[in-house]
Amino acid sequence: MNAPVTLGISSLAHVLGEPCDVAETAPSYVDDPDRVIRWGYRTFHRAAPGVGQTRMAADAARKALDAAGLRPSDIDYLVVADSGVPEYLNWDASAAVARELELGTTPTLLATQGCASAVTALQQIAGLMAVREDIERVLLVAVHRVSETHINRMRNNTCLGSDGAAAAVVQRGHGRLRWLATDQIVDPRYVDFFRVEYGGSAAPAGDNLEVDQMALVHRHFRREPEQLAQFVKDVDHQVAAVVERACRRAGVSSSEIRRLIYLNDNQHSLAGVAKATGVPLERTNAELAAELSHVGCADQLMCLSVYDSRDELAPGDLVALAGLSGGMQWFCTLVRV
Repeated sequence: MNAPVTLGISSLAHVLGEPCDVAETAPSYVDDPDRVIRWGYRTFHRAAPGVGQTRMAADAARKALDAAGLRPSDIDYLVVADSGVPEYLNWDASAAVARELELGTTPTLLATQGCASAVTALQQIAGLMAVREDIERVLLVAVHRVSETHINRMRNNTCLGSDGAAAAVVQRGHGRLRWLATDQIVDPRYVDFFRVEYGGSAAPAGDNLEVDQMALVHRHFRREPEQLAQFVKDVDHQVAAVVERACRRAGVSSSEIRRLIYLNDNQHSLAGVAKATGVPLERTNAELAAELSHVGCADQLMCLSVYDSRDELAPGDLVALAGLSGGMQWFCTLVRV
């Protein structure tokens, strides 16, 4: 299927918090550090005190603009994806980033669909360009900062949370890192998995750090334990399914995929994803995940940025940006180098 508009990524950039050794710091986060160490992460990144999403997003955006040789005035639209607890409630983080970048009256969009926010935003950008001929360049920024008042970065799920941001300049007609297709699979039965329990209007008060998210998942299946086993199996199968759907939408074969960039999950999960999709583990982001840890919705753009900076992407390579978001939502976007 031919895309209604041609667009590609003309520049990429990323920023990270300060690197922290997992083995050294795990005992300060959890009382069973061996469990975290077995996930296979070597390093995670923690933002300095007082450094929030707005600053990290703006720093990554400036680097991407500089790499493309552009000024803020050259941007026609700003899209900010944020998968963490926001800095403020009832507040538009995309407008805050626009103010930081001095974008003036440039329109903005805020994507908050968890870890799916940035990857699926490429499809939304394609839609914007399809209906707005005046949009030539869109600045896409994905940011994640763990609020340690709300979430224990080593106990919220089976990923180790990191702080950082990635940015991409998406340009109409650009032939490199060209967007081909995006697809999603949503299973709303599991929408409550991994949510932040307290702080919203439904439950404004409470201690989130005392909540064991994995225990809540197990409690959901307490009357049907066989469904829990099936759910665990389905997680990887749905990744494979959404990758296949995206390939069909783009008119390509999944056998053409040269690199699968999944979320920066633990090593066991990434091995399962590799097996389910048929992509060899060494062609996934498994090694990079151990170095970066899970930077929320910034994972895929950040890995793409790292691979690009290391000249590890060859012209013509088909790259799948895939993942799983709490909700539950599986997603995949295909780009052609």
